[in-house]
Amino acid sequence: MFLNNTQISFQGRDRYITVRSNGGLNQMRTGIADMVAISRMMNATLVIPELDKRSFWQDKSIFSDIFDEDHFIDSLKWDVRVIKKLPEELVSIPRARKHFTSWGSLGYYEEMTKLWEDYQVIHVPKSDSRLANNDLPLDIQRLRCRALYHALSFSPSIETLGQRLVERLKSHNGRYISLHLRYEKDMLAFSGCTYGLSDAESKELRLLRENTNHWKVKKINSTEQRSSGLCPLTPKEVGIFLQALGYPQSTVVYIAAGEIYGGKTHLSELTTRFPNVLFKEMVATEEELRVYLNHASQMAALDYIISLESDVFIPTHSGNMARAVEGHRRFLGHRKTISPDRKGFVEIFDKLENGQLNEGIALQHLVERLHKKRQGAPRKREGPPDGIKGRARFRFEESFYQNPYPECICSSEHMHI
Repeated sequence: MFLNNTQISFQGRDRYITVRSNGGLNQMRTGIADMVAISRMMNATLVIPELDKRSFWQDKSIFSDIFDEDHFIDSLKWDVRVIKKLPEELVSIPRARKHFTSWGSLGYYEEMTKLWEDYQVIHVPKSDSRLANNDLPLDIQRLRCRALYHALSFSPSIETLGQRLVERLKSHNGRYISLHLRYEKDMLAFSGCTYGLSDAESKELRLLRENTNHWKVKKINSTEQRSSGLCPLTPKEVGIFLQALGYPQSTVVYIAAGEIYGGKTHLSELTTRFPNVLFKEMVATEEELRVYLNHASQMAALDYIISLESDVFIPTHSGNMARAVEGHRRFLGHRKTISPDRKGFVEIFDKLENGQLNEGIALQHLVERLHKKRQGAPRKREGPPDGIKGRARFRFEESFYQNPYPECICSSEHMHI
């Protein structure tokens, strides 16, 4: 339930914030929610954000292609004034171009209001991670949830098709798992994870990483990455994991991801255990998907809806989508989300590989014990790991959008923001 108990009168109608959202779909979504809260704190009118067209995804979609623009404006009318375009008379005036600090607090943005003394428009070139995860006023935290979970709805066409695909998936046996299988070429190259790959595949990924300018880390030790739990599970590892959790071979597994690296060769290590593996291209018709081709963010929105509505969501790596879907599922009543303990799994998978452990009851007990508290039950957000001090700790805190408990969730059954 969404409560309009924070209605305000807008004094900042002559102050405007323009934004260029950066990143993929879910990085942009959480960044836009942050900018809604920032506009409120700075008493400004928010202009509908410009979406990222320069990232890895090269998606030319505008805001209204992905989101229900009128719903976004109307839903926030008691919190923040939102308009579609900057007034024409202000388009050519000088703007304050401001890279707001990461993990900013209320005090920081109160300080930033000094910019209104010299400017009428502030332009924000990056929207992601502009707000702190913790120690913000309760009304601001709840506004972030209102913005992300209610106002920022997908466009009617995306929402309609997404729900139609959910119904088709459920028609198989009434249930399905959404598996965010991050075994994609860009993910493996970026993370330096080459475990189980051929020398030729490893070389291909290394060259991609070295030739991608905005990826800063070039030399990566794959073994160290895996031992630290920083690599996505392989298709084979996912198959072993699902079986150890007790899922039958007939389980419908929807793959919420892009093209799997190595195609059928690597995917077969999962499909031999779970033959009912489906992609959106197998659930939707070619005609239904035609309008979304070459629009990665719109395709990702379909995956988001399907993952949100699944009986179980399992992300094989912690990325923007994994965090966003987990947080949304928590908000909707702590729907089951199983987060594999990738670091804990390394020893188990190595023992299986060298014959020290067999797939059976012993493995099941190990996996069940390892994941007893990793299935989306209510818990407060985690702080940074021990030993991390200064501003660096903000980066390592659990994301507010991954777990908006308790600010936006009063209980597992009744949610009020």
